[in-house]
Amino acid sequence: MTENTQAVVVVTVFTPRPEAERDLIEALRDYVPDVHREEGCLLYAIHDADDGTIVLIEKWASRSDLDRHDESPGLAELDRRIAPFVAAPTTWTTMTPLLAELGPAAAL
Repeated sequence: MTENTQAVVVVTVFTPRPEAERDLIEALRDYVPDVHREEGCLLYAIHDADDGTIVLIEKWASRSDLDRHDESPGLAELDRRIAPFVAAPTTWTTMTPLLAELGPAAAL
């Protein structure tokens, strides 16, 4: 089991409706500054993937910080805001680094 104080990385994948891709990106972009102010947020970055999805990469200082983010009213509001812009359920994967002791190049 992962310690509660170990950094956590989350990769979230959004499949935008073709006609709503810009709307989805704008909704996510509007939310980024608020997340950057949250305690423990080390990275919260939106990417355009080659397969047409929009990928959000997050890094949190600890699982507790991620849990606090997941329970925030802002995240629930974002979910409601983006609902009309996505063509498929959003997926996410939560990960912890395996090689963090080798330095930043070995662990996001």
